[in-house]
Amino acid sequence: MAHEAQTRYSDLLLAKLRAELVLADGFVFNNDYEGDPTAGAVKIPVRDDEVAVSDYDKANGISLTGGSTSYTTMNIDKDKAVNELIDGYDAESVPDKLIADRLDSGGYSLARQIDTDGATTLLAGATVENAPQLSALNIYSEIVSIRTAMSKANIPDDGRRYLLVTPDTMALLLNCPEFIKASSLGDAVVQTGAIGKVAGFLVKEWNDKTANLAMIAGHPKFATRASEWSVDVHVQDLAQSGKYIGACAVQGRRVYGHKVLRSAAIRAVYAPGSLTVSLAAGSTAGKTVVTISAGNTGTTYAYKLNPSVRATYNETTSAYGGTSLTSGTTEINVSEGDILEIVNLSSGKVSAVAYVTVKANEIAS
Repeated sequence: MAHEAQTRYSDLLLAKLRAELVLADGFVFNNDYEGDPTAGAVKIPVRDDEVAVSDYDKANGISLTGGSTSYTTMNIDKDKAVNELIDGYDAESVPDKLIADRLDSGGYSLARQIDTDGATTLLAGATVENAPQLSALNIYSEIVSIRTAMSKANIPDDGRRYLLVTPDTMALLLNCPEFIKASSLGDAVVQTGAIGKVAGFLVKEWNDKTANLAMIAGHPKFATRASEWSVDVHVQDLAQSGKYIGACAVQGRRVYGHKVLRSAAIRAVYAPGSLTVSLAAGSTAGKTVVTISAGNTGTTYAYKLNPSVRATYNETTSAYGGTSLTSGTTEINVSEGDILEIVNLSSGKVSAVAYVTVKANEIAS
């Protein structure tokens, strides 16, 4: 019975988690990778060029052309878990209703964290667009401009381009005559979770509070997520813990990673703007130096390495809790693939932000 319940509740939480993801597989991320995520890394095939076409000679045929696919490594660097005490029950006697309730909450919390980590990777790997203050009058032209830039970069216009918009941006779109509601687009669009379409983009509302972020545009072909259960969700008897008597816990664990494969395919739009930053190798092995060149309203900065929660607009310095940064001077210990969040603090509050993925040549050796 216990094994049967473990399997049933694992499936329940996995279904709940998938349903709660806004940055869902197939919509924002693909799952095209080789290898086992539990090994700590997977390989992703990368090939931007297409198969060559040439004239065919009826007498001599056609020469073979060479093609190669390179692979990039994606580290599975996130390891999240749920472990909630259910006091007063033995493992075999926890009411199903209570377990279902806690798993429902656990599925939501895990999905929210996976979305946060996935979005941070998107922002750090995206091409940044600094837009003017958006309004109902200019939002459509801004989206068309993004569409044009993606088309020029040969990002497929195959009906899978997406637009993740914050609630404020969504409010502007709803007053835009070019916005088409999902109910007018058929079941295929509704099933993706999109609530509408504009300028060829499927639109999802995304309740994100990242400082000045208005929307993210992209295509799922160019960002990958790898994830799987490391430990199935189950009711764990804590009798052997040496501390808890007659108690148990709902436990489960998930390991995952994200990677952007092509910056031109992901567009992060900030309105009224973001920081412009660059990284360079520091003077000591394993360190990088951040230089802020634009977008700041003052000279006070702070940073976080691989943030689990992103900075919000007007967040106070004490609430943010980052590490103080001097542009062009502070040396930060990093590894290749780490994500740096840089914030500008004006009058003791977050006024602008930037995200950047650390590359090997930006670290002192």
